[in-house]
Amino acid sequence: MNKTTGLLTTTAKLTRTDRWDHFLARIGYKRNRHRVQPGLYTLGSPGRSSPVFVSANYTLSFDALRSSLKNMNAYILVLDTRGVNVWCAAGKGTFGTAELLHKIAETNLAEFIDHRTLILPQLGAPGVSAHEVKKRSGFRVEYGPVRAADIPEYMQTRTATAEMRRVRFNLLDRLVLIPVEVTHLLLPLLLASTILWLLLNPLLAVGFATAILAGIILFPILLPWLPTTQFSGKGFVLGFVLAIMFAVIAWISGEQLPLWQRAGWGFTYLLAMPSIVAYLGLNFTGSTTFTSRTGVRREIFRYIPYMAWSLGIGLLLLIGLSITTYING
Repeated sequence: MNKTTGLLTTTAKLTRTDRWDHFLARIGYKRNRHRVQPGLYTLGSPGRSSPVFVSANYTLSFDALRSSLKNMNAYILVLDTRGVNVWCAAGKGTFGTAELLHKIAETNLAEFIDHRTLILPQLGAPGVSAHEVKKRSGFRVEYGPVRAADIPEYMQTRTATAEMRRVRFNLLDRLVLIPVEVTHLLLPLLLASTILWLLLNPLLAVGFATAILAGIILFPILLPWLPTTQFSGKGFVLGFVLAIMFAVIAWISGEQLPLWQRAGWGFTYLLAMPSIVAYLGLNFTGSTTFTSRTGVRREIFRYIPYMAWSLGIGLLLLIGLSITTYING
C-alpha cells in the first residue's frame, strides 16, 4: 500500500501462489478465506483518465479481472463482499449499491480521476442500482461483459456484443463445481456407507452412495438434458431412474423373502433416493445464472416438504424392514 495515497497495488501476472489459492478455492478448502483486501488498487501506472473497474474481493473474481488487463493502466475498486464472488454477492447484497457507494467515498476515488465512470461486471447488475449510484455519488455505472477475458476487446469500443452479454453454463463450467461438493461430503459419505454396509446390507450402502454421488456429480453433468425446468424436479427424475435399478435388484435378490418385504425394500429405494438427489441438486441453484432468487425461494418452499416426507417414509420403511429381518433371523 502507498502510505501517502492509501492506494493498493497489483499486477496482471498470476503467480504460483495465486494458482494454488485457486485450486484450494475450487476444492472448498477454507472456503471463506480466499479473499483480497478491499480498497482501490492501481494496475500499471494509471492516470486521471484511466478506467476504473469494480470487483469482488473473492480471489478468483479479482484475479480473473486483473489477469485480463495485461498491458493496461487501470484502477480496480474492490468491494468487501466477504470473500464471495460477484454473482453470489450481488444476490446476497454485498456486491450492491450501499457497498459501492461506501467504497467510492472511503477510497476518495474522485480525487484520482477526472471522469466519473465505473465499469462493473455484468453479473453484478442484480445488486446495484445504477441510477441511485449516479444520484448519490455522481458516478455513472457501465456494465462490462460477462467474462473478464472479453474486457480487452470491449475496451476498444466500449460496446458489448451479443456474445459478450451471453451467459454460459457449459459442461466445463459445471464440472468445476463438482470438487467442492465432493470435498464437503466425502467423509460423511464414507462413514455412512460403511455403517450401512456393516450393520444392514451392502446394497443399501451402495444405494446411499449412488444417491449422494448422483446428486453432486451426475446432476451437474446432466443438468441441461434432465427434464423439467426446476432443479428439484430434475433431481427427482434422476434419483427415480437410479432408484428403479436398485428396486429391481432388491426384488430379484430377495426371492427368499415374503412378497410384502420384497416390495417394501423396493419402495425404500424409490422413496429415499430421489429425495436425496433432489435435495443435493438444489445446491447448484446458487451456481448458475439461469435461476432467480424468487424462483429458487419458491422452489425450496414448495418441494423441500415433499423431499422430507418422501425421505422420512423411506427411512421408516428401512427401519421397519430391518427390525423384521433381525427378528426373523
